[in-house]
Amino acid sequence: MLSQPRSGLLAAWGNALLAGFVSPDDAVLAMVGEDAVHRVEGLPGETGPVGLTLALGRLRALGVTGYRVALPAPGHPLGLCGPPEFNARALDAEEAVIAVGAPYGLVPEVSAVGPEGDRHVSVLWHCLPVREAPPADVPSLGEAERELSEALREAAEVLSGLDVAASGPVAEAIVDAYRARAEAGREVLAPGYPQRAVRVLEQAQRVGLMIELAYEHGHGGAVSASEMAARGEALRPVERFARRAQVASYNAYVEERERNGPGAGV
Repeated sequence: MLSQPRSGLLAAWGNALLAGFVSPDDAVLAMVGEDAVHRVEGLPGETGPVGLTLALGRLRALGVTGYRVALPAPGHPLGLCGPPEFNARALDAEEAVIAVGAPYGLVPEVSAVGPEGDRHVSVLWHCLPVREAPPADVPSLGEAERELSEALREAAEVLSGLDVAASGPVAEAIVDAYRARAEAGREVLAPGYPQRAVRVLEQAQRVGLMIELAYEHGHGGAVSASEMAARGEALRPVERFARRAQVASYNAYVEERERNGPGAGV
């Protein structure tokens, strides 16, 4: 399974916990993943950092009914809703979780110590006030799936014309990205999420891998400055749409509830 942002894991498993699909212990275990420990600071009523189990319970008591994901990048505040102070911290971290039902957001601060291969990674989530407003530039799941597929086709044509996709890993990644839509969904999201969200998230992750490989190994025939610029122009919208698709997938729980009413689950 391709890696997921920590905000995605927290939101997805937090939503599954709220919906009653998983126990608090299982949710926290999935959220922490391969990290050593996650703690939350800044929660109302707490004087210092607390564990995830207590933090999730406290947020629920404060009125939280769901979690959204933000994956902002410079010039693209994807999923953010303000205020500026929160947006700035989320942009620095390149991710955040925004609660639904109560005006709070969580931004991770990651610390790692130790040598490569034996690192101790800890995460401190900063709980901060957010503006209760629609998140910026977040598409519906269906819209995200359509635009990502279209952008991927267009980019593949451009990259093939530049001979960027000539190297084996890049070519395989492009083909893999197309095949992802037809594959049976694996558990890349928490229990209870719709299979369409699983499919879209997996495709977005594979497209992200394709972009990474294209930048690392994709010189191919694109040896001139103009050809390399064309490669960047082809990849930028795909990268943007891949992030939009990830956010739409993680937010599918909230989208479903808003569409079907407060009593609806995922």
